[in-house]
Amino acid sequence: MLATRVSTIQLQNPTILASGVLGSYGSSIRRVAEKGAAALVTKSLGVEARTGHNNPTVVELEGALINAMGLPNPGYKAFGDEITAAKAGGRPIIGSAYGFSVEEYVEVARGLEGYGVDAVELNLSCPNVADTGTEFGQDPELCSEVVRAVKGAVKIPVFAKLTAEVGDIVEIAKACEEAKADGVTAINTLRAMKIDVRVRTPALGNRTGGLSGPYIKPVAVRCVYEIAQETDLDIIGCGGISTGEDIAEFLMAGAKAVEIGTGVWLRGIGVFKKASEELERFMQDYKYSSIEELVGAAL
Repeated sequence: MLATRVSTIQLQNPTILASGVLGSYGSSIRRVAEKGAAALVTKSLGVEARTGHNNPTVVELEGALINAMGLPNPGYKAFGDEITAAKAGGRPIIGSAYGFSVEEYVEVARGLEGYGVDAVELNLSCPNVADTGTEFGQDPELCSEVVRAVKGAVKIPVFAKLTAEVGDIVEIAKACEEAKADGVTAINTLRAMKIDVRVRTPALGNRTGGLSGPYIKPVAVRCVYEIAQETDLDIIGCGGISTGEDIAEFLMAGAKAVEIGTGVWLRGIGVFKKASEELERFMQDYKYSSIEELVGAAL
């Protein structure tokens, strides 16, 4: 009942671990797989190692987070053993790649393919690192150039992770579609800020960070809906998902699967199994026999 497919990636249920959450080590990725996630996205990896931003890097809000991690990672060349360990969980592994140039995206994607990942997700939308992320994700020509270059360099599916911080996300999605992306992930976190009024200073070391959790879900649903109306792309919904009804909402908007990140913080590592069971009960209650019947039902 819960099986679905995104491009050539077959999923036992529509839940995927989002990049940046328990994705830094093969052992933690495998543990999430064992807890019910149907696929898993690694931490975003670049050509060179990064230490990330200075602490504090995370601010807790009521039911949401603002993070400014700054893409800390060991570099893709040091991640081969982690991919091998992650794949022992028996679920598809999606490698997250970022770069400061088109050439860097290509290099990382090729490297991750060589390690055996099942697909690559291009992080075109990190909101808190200069000269990458939103600089690419806000420019349709740059998005197209990155996607086309990576598609020409690898044989595995390529997904572009998009930001909502653009005038028209459909324009960006169409540029990715024209460049032959296999799908898009919508959306990444949104730029946000919290000030500690007691000490009169920003609460994050980087001052601003990426807002995630239920606060951004309505924005993410709108983006998925608009992209589904105007393109034929396979869409992975992301933003504020932690329950079965959250998943149903994204599927009805046009997504074929969803990524869960902050939901792990809210409901624990068992959120994938819990949300999938809730979705199955919802489908039984409302007489849906397959995920396909839900996808795009609200369009």
